[in-house]
Amino acid sequence: MKASVKIFELFGISIRVHILFFLLPLFVFYSLLIQFNDYVYGLRGVLLILLVFCCVTFHELCHSLQARHFGVKVDQIILLPIGGVAAMQSIPDEPGEEFKISIAGPLFNITLALVLFLPLYFILGRENLFDPGLESWPQTFAYAFWINPILAIFNLLPAFPMDGGRVLRSFLARKMDYAKATRIAVGFGHTFAVLFGFLGLLSTPPNIILVIIAFFIFIAASQEGMQVELRFTLGKFLVKDVLPEQFISVTSLTPLSEVLAFTLHSHQEDFPVVDKGKLVGLLTRADVFSAMHRFGIQALVQDVMRRDFPTVGLNEPLIKAQRLMEQWQIKAIVVLNQQKVAGVVSLEDLSRIYLLMSNKR
Repeated sequence: MKASVKIFELFGISIRVHILFFLLPLFVFYSLLIQFNDYVYGLRGVLLILLVFCCVTFHELCHSLQARHFGVKVDQIILLPIGGVAAMQSIPDEPGEEFKISIAGPLFNITLALVLFLPLYFILGRENLFDPGLESWPQTFAYAFWINPILAIFNLLPAFPMDGGRVLRSFLARKMDYAKATRIAVGFGHTFAVLFGFLGLLSTPPNIILVIIAFFIFIAASQEGMQVELRFTLGKFLVKDVLPEQFISVTSLTPLSEVLAFTLHSHQEDFPVVDKGKLVGLLTRADVFSAMHRFGIQALVQDVMRRDFPTVGLNEPLIKAQRLMEQWQIKAIVVLNQQKVAGVVSLEDLSRIYLLMSNKR
């Protein structure tokens, strides 16, 4: 994610902090300083935030490691002011696998609380452990301790796409198709989002954090619901069903000025690079405009084309094309038929078939 800073790496997963996160400890310190007129309260508040987000980091790391166990690629975990996000490329369609990935985070928080309870009982004392707060340093550590079971319970609410919402979908998907299970889980997510929003607004003073969480749950549930509907729709078609009849290819010696003309006078924005009948590269619209700024329009395709890129077969499922584009972060993919270029399928082609089928429901 842009606007984030890498702080360290664990098990090959980059732990990153969004720049907005740095405002959170500053806000907490300033608020407590104003409220109690004592900077020590502010320092305890900052410590609490750091301890809580250590727990959040390992919560997301457990999700990530379990996901990698099932072959899901996870590059990074991003810490935001309202929590953490494990950047998984996909969620397995197999209900059992999604359940295990989803439950891993809350199980970590519960396990950590069970492991730490007795040691903290004797170290902090019963009076501090059961009276968490910011009045003393032992009470601050007790506060951080009790955040773990609270995080587990909160995350297990069936508010899709939170952990509990994913657990709900995994159970529903055992009884019905994945798309229908997702629609029901998304409905629960929207309901909880509205509830959180009302609770946040009705609080005195208004709980802005809860309102923001409600907003993100509503948006994230809607987006993931659309993605699943898209995959469900695309799964009914083959690549050849949406492949445009005409396409433009370029050679490695074509100047960018000519490619730019193709882009401006046709609907095609990404081009297979073919030399003597052999596919040798892929030139995307982003590559063209980036190269123009660096080298000018007289640069050649061979100077900027991608030599490492995916392809898809003419008779392969359309969903495979969508997943490859998502994985490689490209907006079009070259289609081959018996090792010869048959055309290019773009995200626009996928969107068109999705909208068409949506209107028929």
